[in-house]
Amino acid sequence: DKSQEDVEGTVRLKLYKGNVMVTGRKSKKTLYSDALVTFEDDRGAYDQKDAAGFIRLNALRLRTLAARNRNS
Repeated sequence: DKSQEDVEGTVRLKLYKGNVMVTGRKSKKTLYSDALVTFEDDRGAYDQKDAAGFIRLNALRLRTLAARNRNS
């Protein structure tokens, strides 16, 4: 599958009583950046205003489901 051709690396997991926690990851082709893990000091990578549109778009499926359930 073309979408997975750059996916490689290792992930460390901790399993405990039905829970899974990622405790580490390593990849030569990582997209992870320490500069982006906080919204406070992200050097302009994230604009809080972007969240409003995302939330409205994501909620569309929930509103559609609720309307369908009301009509059935």
